[in-house]
Amino acid sequence: MEAVSGQTRIRGRDTAVAAPAPLAPRARLLPALGAVYTAQLSRARVARIPLLFVATFQSIGIMVLMRGVVDGGDEARAVVAGSSVLVVAFVALNLLAQYFGQLRASGGLDHYATLPVPPAAVVLGAAGAYASFTVPGTIITAVTGSVLFSLPLTHLWVLVAVIPLAGAALAGLGAALGLLAPRQELATLLGQLGMSAALLLGVLPPDRLPEPISYARDLLPSTYGVEALARTFGPRPDWAAVGFDLAICALVGVVSLTVATWAYRRAAVR
Repeated sequence: MEAVSGQTRIRGRDTAVAAPAPLAPRARLLPALGAVYTAQLSRARVARIPLLFVATFQSIGIMVLMRGVVDGGDEARAVVAGSSVLVVAFVALNLLAQYFGQLRASGGLDHYATLPVPPAAVVLGAAGAYASFTVPGTIITAVTGSVLFSLPLTHLWVLVAVIPLAGAALAGLGAALGLLAPRQELATLLGQLGMSAALLLGVLPPDRLPEPISYARDLLPSTYGVEALARTFGPRPDWAAVGFDLAICALVGVVSLTVATWAYRRAAVR
């Protein structure tokens, strides 16, 4: 048997060697992102909606408890804003960390690795789907808290910016924790700790926190979403400060989602 110019000669016969079939072109980012987002949204809809009720009920319960301690003013604004963003932290940070931790432990990342889908589409699609579940719970919590503490409802439209930006920052952090954790149990633990940090550092009025802990509050991505929302409850909101807080939240979201994408690449090749 000998090879002659793209053919194989076997016992005097020329047999053509079939050329390998070309691979399918890699999907572009936006179409792949839309497909992953839709798939994740439909898959998680049944399983996550009960947990969303838990997150909303938890945040409203915290505000009811704080109503007996906080009368009004800046402290009431901090409690309502922190409780509203806590819904985002519960879903986008805690549940997403558990999801990616379980996906890595069960070998589910191998499925995505075989698809011609950019890694960024997988991370952004899952993060966007989980963050979308926070919209109704956050709005209900913010409206309930405003009524409970007699705060104005006029500027709650700022949630249109707070929810996606805080959701992006917390979802990126949750995805990174789930993908970098060596074990599924550790990913669950880190997600729970992150949500607890959002609870303690976001809901409690900052003036009542010890000074060393206040520095840790500045490192939490959800803090800037809380501050932006809390500022809008005042009689004359400082819109420059609100925009600055939202810009920081957006920057943290870009960084955390970039780290999550890198963590996905790292976990998928193992």
